[in-house]
Parts: sequence; C-alpha cells; structure tokens
Amino acid sequence: MKKILYALLICCLFFSTVFAAPGEYSVTATLNPDLIVKIDGVEQTFYNAQGQEVHPISYAGTTYIPLRAIGEIMGKNVDWNASTYTATIGGARVTPPTKGTPDKNAKKKNISLFLEPKYTIIIDGTARTFYDVNGKVCDPSNYQGSIYLPIRAIGEIMGKTVGWDGKTQTVTLTTPASGEVTDFDTSSIGTTTVVPTTNGNIITAAEAKNIALKHAGKAAVQVTFAVEPKLDYDDGIQVYEVEFYEKISTGYIEYDYEINAATGKIKSFDNDIETTIPYSNTSSNAVNITASQAKTMALNKVPGATNSNIREFETDYDDGRKEYEGKIIYNKMEYEFKIDAATGTFLEWDVESIYD
Repeated sequence: MKKILYALLICCLFFSTVFAAPGEYSVTATLNPDLIVKIDGVEQTFYNAQGQEVHPISYAGTTYIPLRAIGEIMGKNVDWNASTYTATIGGARVTPPTKGTPDKNAKKKNISLFLEPKYTIIIDGTARTFYDVNGKVCDPSNYQGSIYLPIRAIGEIMGKTVGWDGKTQTVTLTTPASGEVTDFDTSSIGTTTVVPTTNGNIITAAEAKNIALKHAGKAAVQVTFAVEPKLDYDDGIQVYEVEFYEKISTGYIEYDYEINAATGKIKSFDNDIETTIPYSNTSSNAVNITASQAKTMALNKVPGATNSNIREFETDYDDGRKEYEGKIIYNKMEYEFKIDAATGTFLEWDVESIYD
C-alpha cells in the first residue's frame, strides 16, 4: 500500500511539473544577446531583481524585453500579484537600481518561451492590451521568472517612438520632440489621402509617402525626402521603398519604409539617429564607378557566373552613401552584395545555399 501511495505521489509531482499552468502555452523563441536596445540614443543592459543580465528575445518577428527592467529605467515600481497573475506598473520605485554583472558569455540560442494570456498588465491604474505592428494581440510572456513584453508595448508604456535597424540589429526607443503632435489619423499638410486600389493597380509614389508619414507621425513639411520613393520587388511582392529624414537637436532621424504597392500596407520600417545629413550628395559621395562596373566586380567573385545570373540589382542610398546592391544566383548558391559607389569597396558579401 505504501508503494502505491508513493507511486501516486511521484506521478502527481511529475504531471504538475510537465503540464503548463492553465492558459499558458510554450513556443520556440530566440534568446538574442546580440540585439541592441537603445533608449534616446543610450544602449541599455537589463538585469533581473537578482542582478543577473536578461537579454532580448525574438519571436514571430517581434522583439520582447523584460518588464521589470523597463520599470526601473522609468523610475516606476513593478508589483507582481501571483494570486491574480497581475503586474502593476506605477508609483515611485521602492527599491534602488539593480546592480549586476554583464553576461559576456551569453550566446544566441533557441529557448522555450511561455506566452501568458492569463497575465494582466496594469499601467497607472489601467489594464492594457498590446498589439504588434500588424494589429495582432501580443500576450505577455515569461522566461525564467521574468515577464517580457513586445518592444512596441514598451514603447507605448514609455511614450516613445519605436524603430528598428536591421543592419545593426538595433531597436531604438526615441522621445518625440517637445510640443510635437503625433496622435492623428491623417495629415493634411503636403500630403494626399491614401485609398489603396483593389482592381489590380498599385498606389502612387505620393500615396506611399503619405502612408509612411502617417505611420511616423510626421507632416511633409517636417521632413526631407532626399530620395524619391521607388518601386522594387521583395519576395515576389511589388513594394515602394520610402526614405526621408528629420532634423533633431542631436542630428537627424532617418526613416526607412517598405510599403506593399498593391495594398498600401507597411511591410517593414526602421529609423535610426544620424549625426550627418542622410543621403547628402557631397563630393565625398561622388560616384566613381558605374553600375556596369559594379556588376562586373561582383561577377568576378563568382567564377562562371554571367550577367544572366544577376537576378536583382539597384542603386540605393544609406547613411549619405550611394551604393549598388544586388543578388547573383549561380550553381545552387545565392550571393548578395553591396558595393560603395564612390570607392568600389564591397560593403557586404553574403553567400548561402538557395535551399536555406
């Protein structure tokens, strides 16, 4: 009889450990120590209450960062009620800033992230629901005892504009300029009303501009379009690439958008702070090589490839520098390149199998 009771006890302990609490579910996400988070230009390191460094997490195209650490940065207290699964943010902090040691040995890896629809997040007395860039509800999550929220939700909490620079793997949270109005549905200054077409045609470049401006919360008179929007293809979809910049006290904010030309929906966007004028056409940016020469340079790195293997090629501007970007498909391999138009220097050269 004792053996049976002991076996039942072991089974109960096993099942209480294996099965998740009601409402939660586990997904495979990526712990990403290489991802940088900057708040008003300052790179952040996050620690939990025990002084251990906690890193950003990527899941389904969304970046998650720890809630308690953000509360500390904001100077607000984060309270956890385990009986009601409620995190409350508000009031002055009751504990001093956490001191910790950076985890320099952390590596990017797949993890099990628990999404917690049962969690309630209350900010200054109001329960909040958070959404990703596509309007889909994002549940709070839990990883090793730390509550994580999507970066857009953190931006909302802090009253900041969220940007993403894919080239440097940097998320930015930026405070809007003082006195600036950003909460509106349309901008009537220097823009046109967007009505995405449904009959197989595409929106105009002017409409693409308006979509980007509305999302950025800017009027046309506030920014400079040094490069006109241009049509391109991304994953077989025709898109507009819209780029503009805004003058701020510390330099410039550069905005980059990719907009579906058929639907008018934003496919991707980012913004980052520059100290010099983006897209400037100074003598240091004068073009010294032609597009044809750039293609030849790239083909010379792939013996046997010809012009027919160049599947994509365009001229672009990045951080005030004119560049040639392209892709070569040859012998079941894909070669992506980026060449400085002024110097002929290869800025990027990536090689992978077409099956990856």
